[in-house]
Amino acid sequence: MPPPPAPPRPVVAINMALTADAKIATANRAVTSFGSAADHAHLYALRATADAVMTGAGTINAQPEIQLSPGAAKYRRQRLRVGLAEYNLRIIVSGTGRVNLEAEIFRHHFSPLIILTTRAAGAERLRALRAVADTVKICGDKKINFTRALRWLHSEWGVKRLLCEGGGELNDALFRENLVDEINLTLCPRLFGGRTAPTLSDGLGAPNLAAAAQFQLHSRRRRGDELFLVFHARR
Repeated sequence: MPPPPAPPRPVVAINMALTADAKIATANRAVTSFGSAADHAHLYALRATADAVMTGAGTINAQPEIQLSPGAAKYRRQRLRVGLAEYNLRIIVSGTGRVNLEAEIFRHHFSPLIILTTRAAGAERLRALRAVADTVKICGDKKINFTRALRWLHSEWGVKRLLCEGGGELNDALFRENLVDEINLTLCPRLFGGRTAPTLSDGLGAPNLAAAAQFQLHSRRRRGDELFLVFHARR
């Protein structure tokens, strides 16, 4: 008999702005936002297609003003037209539970806030996280099992499309578990350089070419000096 089908999970899309040398921030992480107004609008247009928006704790700690909101009323209306809730779910990922609890995202309660973490966060941090989030989901002992986490998001929260906005280590973990279905990249006309500057996919990476995540170009368009690229996973 064939094996039973795997439990469903959300379609996972990544959205990132990159410099021409594939950096997502400067080496000291002082510059983390460098796209044009068109790229900024593109971000909200993509959020308007997703049930939930996810980011790593490092992004929140580096940019404490981030709220992962759906943006202006026109984007919320767009969500409603396609049958989504007016406000997207918001998800923060932190295996250690080290998140800046003074960040803006914890001060605004327009939609549920979910934190994915592990037992390695410890009892004290878990208590602090539960005090500010709607749900804290433990997804492993020391390392987050994203396959199980995504299946839980699908079954418990009805997440059918998930938009991930980095950073590089979170993206890398999703790539290594073969969970990324779509990549949206804005290629910007800047060069940051720096061997320690974060990239689209940091962390452990693929050990060899055979293990590399494989994608194919789906669409491309130019707006001013920026290129907007969409890649779909090869399955």
